[in-house]
Amino acid sequence: MIPGITVVRLTGGRDRAALPLLVLGPSLGTSAATLWSACTTGLTDDFDVVAWDLPGHGHNRSVPEEPFTIAELAAGVLRVVDDVMTERGQPRGPFFYAGDSVGGSVGLQLMLDASDRVVAAALLCTGAQIGTPETWTERIATVRASGTPVMVSGSAERWFGPGFLEREPERGGALLRALSDADAEGYVQVCAAIADFDVRARLDRITAPVLAIAGAEDVTTPPDTLREIAAGVADGSYVELAGTAHLAPAEQPAEVARLLRAHFLGEAPPAPAPSGPAPSGHAPSEGMRVRREVLGDAHVDRAVAGTTDFTRDFQELITAYAWGEIWTRPGLDRRSRSMITLTALVARGHHEELAMHVRAALRNGLSVGEIKEVLLQSAIYCGVPDANTAFRVASGVLREEGLL
Repeated sequence: MIPGITVVRLTGGRDRAALPLLVLGPSLGTSAATLWSACTTGLTDDFDVVAWDLPGHGHNRSVPEEPFTIAELAAGVLRVVDDVMTERGQPRGPFFYAGDSVGGSVGLQLMLDASDRVVAAALLCTGAQIGTPETWTERIATVRASGTPVMVSGSAERWFGPGFLEREPERGGALLRALSDADAEGYVQVCAAIADFDVRARLDRITAPVLAIAGAEDVTTPPDTLREIAAGVADGSYVELAGTAHLAPAEQPAEVARLLRAHFLGEAPPAPAPSGPAPSGHAPSEGMRVRREVLGDAHVDRAVAGTTDFTRDFQELITAYAWGEIWTRPGLDRRSRSMITLTALVARGHHEELAMHVRAALRNGLSVGEIKEVLLQSAIYCGVPDANTAFRVASGVLREEGLL
């Protein structure tokens, strides 16, 4: 059975159809407004933004009499998106999608069932399978016996990273009230749909660009679950948000908005195919974002300012391949990549790059002591003269940073 879905418009003003449509999906127990409103303020200049509410949640007080699957829930979402697109004068037009938790699962299903419609997606704090059927069966029994208010205490612990409720009591309280106000039967039916959802074996059929965003403190859908998505789809990238748990759009609204803009605006409208080989994975904007995070704005600004017609292609090449392809891969964290890079630069005697990457290593969380150990290890395996020069270069950087 395809359930009824309620759309919540989060964009005001005129000429909405001139902007690309962005559809936002909720987490179980939340409403569209409480989860996404803070984040939307960073998106409405670039997108026409709508969100949707689950059956029995938020503005959607309709609860079907029969159970439904995630595939049927996705079909219901597509119906209301079609209504919005028709209003915009673009029937069956393409759209961007971002969803948290079950909203992310719906995003996966949409990309499987309507691959021609979803231009790109950001999937937050979600999974190709979430939990186990047994855990959902237990939750269903609990809510049927005591209603959704019984879930508030446990959700307050699972949903938010350390200190969030103290920092943002109003936003956190609104989310917990939305949970308490959710219709018990609607909540239970969504639980049953999640319990049966598992598309892990089908991830490789998803071809739209996917950004998987994990909360480092999320115990419901831990980072490995998002890494699985990024690695499993044809065109995936991964970002992990420190200090964040299960509701990233509410916990880190400005950062999530920035990530969504970078991901979506880098993918559409599609640029003309370059004459040479193009990177298979990440948008140029993703590479530039990572390059800035690792090397710092000042360094990148100098490099960009110094770009000439002669060097522009090379700058674009390293941004796309080194930063958009390699540094974004999920297999190693940035600390590990910094250690490997320092070692390789010592071995090859690239001392100008070495100074830059000593600073990058500090930004990526390496301590002075750990940098010393990397250089000592390099002395044995790369050669004492190379390590001697490396210590001199690194000492200069660390003194400039006030660490020596």
